[in-house]
Amino acid sequence: MGGPFGGLDEALAWLSGHVDYERTAPTRRVRPTLEPELAALRALGDPQLDVPCVHVTGTNGKGSTTAMAASLLEATGRRVGTYTSPDLHAVNERIGVAGAPIDDDALCAVLGRLRDLENALDARLTRFELLTVGGLLHFADEAVDVAVVEVGLGGTFDATNVVASTVAVCTNVSLDHTEVLGDTVEAIAQDKAGIVKPGATAVLGDADAATLELQAEIATRNGATQVWLRGRELTLGRNDLAVGGRLCAISTPLGAHDDVFVSLHGAHQGANALCAIAAVEAFGGVALGDDALGTLGAVTVPGRLEVLGSSPTLVVDTAHNPAGTRVLADALTEAFGVDGRVRCVVGALSSRDPVALLAPLAALVDVAYCCEPSSPRALPATAVADAATQMGIDARVQPDPARALDEALEDADEDDLVVVTGSFYVVGDARGHVLGLGSHRG
Repeated sequence: MGGPFGGLDEALAWLSGHVDYERTAPTRRVRPTLEPELAALRALGDPQLDVPCVHVTGTNGKGSTTAMAASLLEATGRRVGTYTSPDLHAVNERIGVAGAPIDDDALCAVLGRLRDLENALDARLTRFELLTVGGLLHFADEAVDVAVVEVGLGGTFDATNVVASTVAVCTNVSLDHTEVLGDTVEAIAQDKAGIVKPGATAVLGDADAATLELQAEIATRNGATQVWLRGRELTLGRNDLAVGGRLCAISTPLGAHDDVFVSLHGAHQGANALCAIAAVEAFGGVALGDDALGTLGAVTVPGRLEVLGSSPTLVVDTAHNPAGTRVLADALTEAFGVDGRVRCVVGALSSRDPVALLAPLAALVDVAYCCEPSSPRALPATAVADAATQMGIDARVQPDPARALDEALEDADEDDLVVVTGSFYVVGDARGHVLGLGSHRG
């Protein structure tokens, strides 16, 4: 079957008919090569080679760093494409140009071309490979000047590692997705450093010196012409709480910036801003001016310490691993003074250890409303509740994230804090419920 799809629903149904490792827990044995995707790109004329890229990996902070880098690049007059994952509400969110997600008609057209390509090649890609190829094809069609591409998982064998990146960023490294990437920080760091291409600049933002040195060695071995390390070429001095975000002092080999305002909550966003500024300066070869840096004061990243309500305060955050919940706990303590109780709507995927996930929040959370992500890999809400109870948290079970949020809000007093976390799926469902957004994840 060829030709255009009859509409978005038909296109998404076709897309969903492909293997989806975001929902079915991949292993390295399942995903050992990029060759099928590269063959598809060759058949399309290698669109990935038409667009220079800033490639972003890291255990946490990829989405925020991508958003900030895109904002800075736009401010320098460039037409910018962004490729991110996962989405909160609609698959369109993953592919953006000039700050706007791909519209339904364009997405249908891209997926139609990919269906025809699969038929011609008599080969099938995974869902994530198709979206990656589709994003790169869209960027080439739209003649973007640069694309900021967020890694889906790891680096070396991630579907995004086909791009022609001139700058490779690693925000940080901690234990996550160990079933795919390895069970040591060193193995994960090595996998992530695999995105560094010959001739590229590597921007390495981890706070751990040993991890930084390992990545620097791999980047050099891969042919990087410049390797910028946090604490050496890159410094984050001031990183203070400010009204509505952070006030930072950041320096790179190309410039020193004393008063950078970042409109995102949490000390970790200062580190992400350091990576974003360094990446954009490395890409352009010049220091950013105050006008460009000023755009960081208007950056928003849905689902990342995002405030959705007051009286009680409602915050959603996509922290989904222990490193993420540690950052969340620090940010809540620093930026959200709470006179009342902290109520946490939380759900997780089955690959997570709920005790490790909740441990950083245990001293803060009074009541946990335990739910289940809308995923085949959902961890039962009862397992999350058992973990919460072990840590002395009052636990309630309500599998549906939207209903769990309703219960938390109904129970809350005006001076309470309600936080939703644990999974992109949980945050997406809760955020969509609050904002009245439909879901077109496909």
